[in-house]
Amino acid sequence: MVPIRSLGENHRARIARHLKALDAHDRYYRFGFNANDEQIARYVDGLNFERDEIFGIYNRNLVLIAMAHLAYAPDTGADQSAEFGVSVLPQARGRHYGTRLFERAVMHARNVGVRKLYVHVLSENTAMLRIASHAGATFERDGAEAEGHLVLPPATLNTHLTEMVEEQLAQANYRIKLQAQQFRHTLASLQSVWRGSDGVEKAD
Repeated sequence: MVPIRSLGENHRARIARHLKALDAHDRYYRFGFNANDEQIARYVDGLNFERDEIFGIYNRNLVLIAMAHLAYAPDTGADQSAEFGVSVLPQARGRHYGTRLFERAVMHARNVGVRKLYVHVLSENTAMLRIASHAGATFERDGAEAEGHLVLPPATLNTHLTEMVEEQLAQANYRIKLQAQQFRHTLASLQSVWRGSDGVEKAD
């Protein structure tokens, strides 16, 4: 299981670093234009963690290597909808993280009553088109862009239980990685003190 956890306000800085680590081509795919660092910063500052849902995958060094944004539409009627966006760092590609994030977003959307999930992508973004199409989304192309939507079935007891268990496991996985990182930092500090500023190991 890929540990995917919900991200909160305290992850905002890591989200910004993740998105700014994308090259021009990947930024174009993610935002539909070649966003610069200032535009990315405004996007991150505008994230509403109380309204929307942000999911992330961290590696062992607590680098956010993949993330997804499930943005809810303003309406709260019977046809409540949401839009999905995803990004994966180049070094983490080929591990189906985009698919896993899409599946997690779909499950969460079902559990909160969303009936339609929309995906806006560039027509040349074949990876995202393939992920959404495989899940049953239908796309309409308009020039360089494509808009797809997926009608979601109602939530079940299984989807609620599965999401709860997966979130708990992901939170535990994150805490273990955090503790391991803190231990490495402490060990590095002790080794630095022991060796001294000149790099020579101190005698007893």
